[in-house]
Amino acid sequence: MTRVISDMSMSLDGYVNGPGDSRVNPWGTGAEVLHDWIFAKKTDRDGEILQGLVDRTGAVIMGRRSFDTNEGDGGWGDGGPVGDTPVFVVTHEVPTGSYPSVFTFVTDGVRSAIAQAKAVAGDKNVHLHGATTAQQALALGLLDEINVHIVPVLLDGGIRLFEHLGGQYTLERLHAETTPGATHLRFRVVR
Repeated sequence: MTRVISDMSMSLDGYVNGPGDSRVNPWGTGAEVLHDWIFAKKTDRDGEILQGLVDRTGAVIMGRRSFDTNEGDGGWGDGGPVGDTPVFVVTHEVPTGSYPSVFTFVTDGVRSAIAQAKAVAGDKNVHLHGATTAQQALALGLLDEINVHIVPVLLDGGIRLFEHLGGQYTLERLHAETTPGATHLRFRVVR
């Protein structure tokens, strides 16, 4: 069964990007450490965790901001965040220009993007890339799991994973594991 999953590296104070994120600084000031468990401090187990996520991803959903800061040269290159895996970009306006065929632009909201992503994901998961799409999917009751890789750092600014939720949500812990670079947590959203 296809699940909709938010999977993000996060600081202990809840930030998934540092302040001042842009095309030239896509993670924001000081936030490159959020991905050390994937790069600089990667262990064999971190690699297995990351590969498992990639192997189970059938489609990705992101907002226009994530697309604009990471697409193309200096970002993901000729593909998306998971290579040739289909990416659905939620946007108010389809950008002009030529982009790799991995990207589909969705102008009628997160619900539509999730439906389209599920249709192509097969028996794999739909991964949400970005705090805004995760928060919108949660509010719509369409988010099944939240995976966070908590990195031992306090950023004190940037973009929080969940801010202004408008209510309380109950989560069931499915898994917890610690590696030197991160504490990997997996939760099911209880409906």
